[in-house]
Amino acid sequence: MIKRIPILLFIFALLYIYFKDEVFTSKTITIGTSIPKTGIIKAWGDSVTAGANSYFKFVNEKNILGNKKIDFLIYDDKYEPELTIDNTNNLTFKDNVFALFGFVGTPTVKSILPILYDEDIPFFGAFTGASFLRNSKKENLVNFRSSYEEEIEAIVSHLHDDKGLTSIAVFYQNDDYGEEGYISLLKSLEKRNLSLVAQGSYKRNTFSINHAFNEIKDAHPQAIVMVGAYKTNSLFIKKAKENEYLKDAIFCNISFGDANEMIKELKKQNTNTNNLLFSQVVPNYTDTSIPTILGYQTLMKKYYPEEELGFISLEAYLSAKILVNALNRVKGDLTRKKFLSALKKTPYNSLDGIYLNFRNTQLLNKVYLFHYENSKFVEVKN
Repeated sequence: MIKRIPILLFIFALLYIYFKDEVFTSKTITIGTSIPKTGIIKAWGDSVTAGANSYFKFVNEKNILGNKKIDFLIYDDKYEPELTIDNTNNLTFKDNVFALFGFVGTPTVKSILPILYDEDIPFFGAFTGASFLRNSKKENLVNFRSSYEEEIEAIVSHLHDDKGLTSIAVFYQNDDYGEEGYISLLKSLEKRNLSLVAQGSYKRNTFSINHAFNEIKDAHPQAIVMVGAYKTNSLFIKKAKENEYLKDAIFCNISFGDANEMIKELKKQNTNTNNLLFSQVVPNYTDTSIPTILGYQTLMKKYYPEEELGFISLEAYLSAKILVNALNRVKGDLTRKKFLSALKKTPYNSLDGIYLNFRNTQLLNKVYLFHYENSKFVEVKN
């Protein structure tokens, strides 16, 4: 037995080293992301970059993290899952980033779940409302935004419960993102003893809408829930507004549709912006009565004066602010476990004027609905 003691001690030492949380001592805290910097939703990536970096640059300039600086390392994935996998492998194993942050898209994030599950690296503030990030028991997955299920429930509640509409169709992207929205819509309709009157889908990163359009137009829906990307949604709306059966429908877009870019696309096409409904997971980016939004506007104008303000960059800014807030509350050595614990214990008033409450793996649990009237987004008040 005595002869075995050194072996047992060696095994225990290996286990300790394996399970011990790594201490990050560098004065540079590298935060990594994979987002579309090129491709048909490039504007998404630009907005995330500007929103997050406007706050990170401020943090570094004002020494908010003491002697530590944030390095925001960005890789382009063109909104293609295969590239997201490559980028995440590089960020995790080559760059050894402290945390992954601000990834864009449901199919892209779903593709890297095996890496996230195996490596336990913090994964925060992804731009997706996917259920698999909220139903998971993995401790390293923390969301900022509300889910797609909550967004779509808010839309259906407004259409049916407030306006009395019963004829609802869906136009969706034929991938994991579209499926998330599609299933959430079915659930919301079923709660009200309703069913879809029509459905049509298109392939991701394409503008192939004709088949979907033909599937939907003959049903004459009162409203169409759109679970797509901004250029494709805009193209569908333009075509629909030229059709006698669809021109008066309400076109309902969830947050990933990127309301700001959709409006720009529709205006470029000389398409009227009547009958549009947008769900968002952050307040109106123009509402300066909320102090933290005033801060967002100030820093965006300082660091990215050419970038237009919008919902996406606001969300990225707020998420970045929460990330830094959590880093600042870590006591002693900086480890990933301490950071994750701090994230989940984020005080409710950390964003001045926006209430936070960590539950169901997400910090912000509210959905906002907007119309677009007189060249501005107007919140729907019940």
